[in-house]
Amino acid sequence: MKVAYKDLLNFLLEKPSLDLVSNKLFQLGHEHEIHNDIFDMELTPNRGDCLSLLGLARELNVFYGMKKYMDIYDGNIDELDIKFENLSPNDCPKISFLEIEIEDEILDYRSYLEEYFLVSGNNKTNFFSDVSNYISYEQGQPTHCFDANKIFGKLVFEKKICNQNFSTLLDSEINLKDENCIFTIGSEIVSLAGVMGGKSTACSRKTRKVLVECAYFNPEAIIGKTVKYNLNSDSAYKFERGVDIESQERVLRRFIKVVQDHAQIKSIKLKIFNEKEYKNILLPINVKEINNILGITINEETYLDYLSKLGFDIKDNIKVPSYRHDIFSQNDLAEEIARVIGYDNIDIKPINLEKAKLDKSEKVEGIKDLLTEKGFSEVINFPFTKANDEDKSIIIDNPLDSNRKNLRTHLKDSLIENLLYNERRQKESIKIYEISDVYHNENKIKQEKRLGIIISGKVDENYIDYSNDLDFEYLNKILNGDGEATPFIIEEISRDSIKTKKKNKIFYTEILIDDIPERFSENVKSDRREVNFIKFKQVPEFPLSKRDFSFSIIDPKKYYEVLAHIENFNNQNLKKHFIFDFYKNEKSGEIKLGVSLVFQSAYKTLSENEIQNTISILLKPITQLDGVSIPGLEFE
Repeated sequence: MKVAYKDLLNFLLEKPSLDLVSNKLFQLGHEHEIHNDIFDMELTPNRGDCLSLLGLARELNVFYGMKKYMDIYDGNIDELDIKFENLSPNDCPKISFLEIEIEDEILDYRSYLEEYFLVSGNNKTNFFSDVSNYISYEQGQPTHCFDANKIFGKLVFEKKICNQNFSTLLDSEINLKDENCIFTIGSEIVSLAGVMGGKSTACSRKTRKVLVECAYFNPEAIIGKTVKYNLNSDSAYKFERGVDIESQERVLRRFIKVVQDHAQIKSIKLKIFNEKEYKNILLPINVKEINNILGITINEETYLDYLSKLGFDIKDNIKVPSYRHDIFSQNDLAEEIARVIGYDNIDIKPINLEKAKLDKSEKVEGIKDLLTEKGFSEVINFPFTKANDEDKSIIIDNPLDSNRKNLRTHLKDSLIENLLYNERRQKESIKIYEISDVYHNENKIKQEKRLGIIISGKVDENYIDYSNDLDFEYLNKILNGDGEATPFIIEEISRDSIKTKKKNKIFYTEILIDDIPERFSENVKSDRREVNFIKFKQVPEFPLSKRDFSFSIIDPKKYYEVLAHIENFNNQNLKKHFIFDFYKNEKSGEIKLGVSLVFQSAYKTLSENEIQNTISILLKPITQLDGVSIPGLEFE
């Protein structure tokens, strides 16, 4: 989101410099870049309340103060007689409609409106839509404008199963499928709610009478629609993160004032439909707990003053603002205070936690070295998951992602996802492991460090192992050896329970670090610090293509020359190569060689011509060597 420094200052009592504002935004947790006095904000998904000038000003109020009253229309407004029915109040608990009619003449845009388009980069479309876009930028509340003269009959909101074409106001045709929240007039869909309006009721430059819809939509009802229908929608971006359900009348009165700045108003009418009463979140005043959480000694007066400046209403308890969808507990309030104080300004103090037994580092490094030697790769996964293991999982009060609000109780699901990710990218030999902490909630928090290992596919990409599949015996021999003790319990994971078309068997084991035998300490490499570790490379999202070739090498001395030529070939599209078959005729000395060439681009899907051109550049010089041929392959 782009925000102009100049626009932000209009909301603040003090006038801090650009650098000071930037520093305070960073302190409050709002990352951004600055381009020509424009803040390009990167806001976390749980702070949708900051997606506006007003939202950021509310944050900065704790440092610089904020103007208490906005320039809004404060006159009387007649009640609008509108035929409207809400069939899905759970998805739209509150909605307001403003009908406003103006005289024909529209004045040149005032500076605040004109400069909005320069900042945002948006194009002007028509007067009412332009005002609607500005209000969203300023207030954080999207509105949608219907041409009132195109509304005939009853307007209905509902969530329903669709299989119907819809013409958007951007003149694109989409097919609405499955369940969607929509506005209809009769059988016609006139708006995909919270995302985009329809062409048939859209405003134009000639529109002088408009019906403005201002709603609160349940974020879960809007999430995913822009991706599904390939629509670019600032409104959906805000609705997905939650808007202020209590702001509708203020927003529409601000809308009227902006219109009044540019045109003579003939009539205004308003109707608010409140299907469900909003329930405020009330939290007790407990500064002692806040101090315990943060390890500070703030007094109650300062504590409540900070919260008040952040928009919390303080009386006998703490009332959470209706626009703060991320505040539910004392932990959340403690985070608010930490942001205001600044995390860097909180003294570091040791805390007492009941910790799991410390793992023996040599044992861990020993098993890492063994697995690395066998071609395994280590992965590091996100510690949060959507799964809840029979209420034993710890739930995060304020997750960044509402679909991942539990701490993992095991590593298995994460490693299965890793395996499927690699299979979708056509990896033929998958051998990966993870060493990580997991957590259980069994009356008290229990922390354990575990090792998880998963395998599937070919043993390796070489002529000795390529024909062999990874199986129970392979993993058992590495981990349990030939002894009677079998501390690693290996299971086969059924593919029936996961989304995959592959047929290779999957084997998995997970074990506490404390239960790993001491013998693995003997595997630690004495020269491990001298190892040249492979640097991270982005995994290409485009498909790979594999080509297999058979080489006939009559003169054995040419064998190493062929390999050297392939090894030294430098082409960004040749991802890798390996020998999958090798045979030497002991009598004649002739060598038969099978080589696999794997092609893949990080930027696009390679065409057949591009692959063939690379093959020609690589293999043509080899076929010109005396005594070397590739049966079935000819070059011009």
